[in-house]
Amino acid sequence: MLILLPPSEGKADAGTGRRWAPDRLSLPELNPARQRVLDALVALSAGPDEEAARAALGLSEGQRGELRRNARLREAATAPAERLYTGVLYEALDLASLPATAQRAARRSILISSGLWGAVRLADRIPPYRCPIGARLPDVGALSTYWRRELTPAVDAAAGRGPVLDLRSGAYAATWTPRGELAERTVTVRVLHEREVDGVPVRSVVSHFNKATKGRLVRDLLVAGARPRTAAELVGALRELKHTVLEHDTAAGRVRQLDLVVTDL
Repeated sequence: MLILLPPSEGKADAGTGRRWAPDRLSLPELNPARQRVLDALVALSAGPDEEAARAALGLSEGQRGELRRNARLREAATAPAERLYTGVLYEALDLASLPATAQRAARRSILISSGLWGAVRLADRIPPYRCPIGARLPDVGALSTYWRRELTPAVDAAAGRGPVLDLRSGAYAATWTPRGELAERTVTVRVLHEREVDGVPVRSVVSHFNKATKGRLVRDLLVAGARPRTAAELVGALRELKHTVLEHDTAAGRVRQLDLVVTDL
């Protein structure tokens, strides 16, 4: 099973870890594309037009320190991605507290999208950075379009012949779209909150709690040692873990879409 996660805007300081070594990252076929984005990001962040750089990266005036950090990426200390990303999803997943077998399964199965690196595994050592997928970089263009061209062969290969649980959000989901038979093995999840209004159950899409719920969902699968071989078995595993899952009918060659219904946020 391949689990696709979004990155988080929040990142821990890398501390005194060793510097970034591109030849040690997973999916090495992406290294030329990564290098091109890194070069463009460093040049933009270190350039004389701070206002243009902040606009390109969606930074406020109070976040100018992010530019200084980006400018030093080649010399920056690194940390494993599993410790670097600190957002809501990763807090709920709480990788550090997983049993050893679940941690090993997480490192095998999870792939994290990134505007800078394309995609990384949990054990990959990377420095803290600021490079949202919505950015447009000089000589690279829109990152969502750029990575859509580069990622497909690498993620297709990483998927192997098992199911794919795609929990990415927004523009990150657009950087890789499964096709054909692989689409039929891919499952996406939408989180709905169910509450009673005048005695009638009402379901609505949630935002902040969406991330936390997805983190807990992945944690449940890892702790349970789930090893589904098909998309149908993945759906069954979620139900066995007492998740309320509603499956939408999809045509052949289309991604399976699930609604995960939660009542306790």
